[in-house]
Amino acid sequence: MTDARPFTDVRVTEGGLSLPELKWRELLFIGALRARGEIFVRDASRPLPPFETSGLFPDDARFAITAREGGRVHLRRVP
Repeated sequence: MTDARPFTDVRVTEGGLSLPELKWRELLFIGALRARGEIFVRDASRPLPPFETSGLFPDDARFAITAREGGRVHLRRVP
């Protein structure tokens, strides 16, 4: 059975957000985010796990990794 509780360990930061490495890997594994070179694009045709904060990953949004530290991945939106 799938856990439908929203994911709460996302931190909104100035200029972006950070999330645990395991959640990042999940987003890539299910195809919700797809790599396009150094940029990751939100694929609206793939399911997105529930997040407590809405609007973190809008359809077709693009993200860049700014850092990986302490078991977390730091992202920022890019045009």
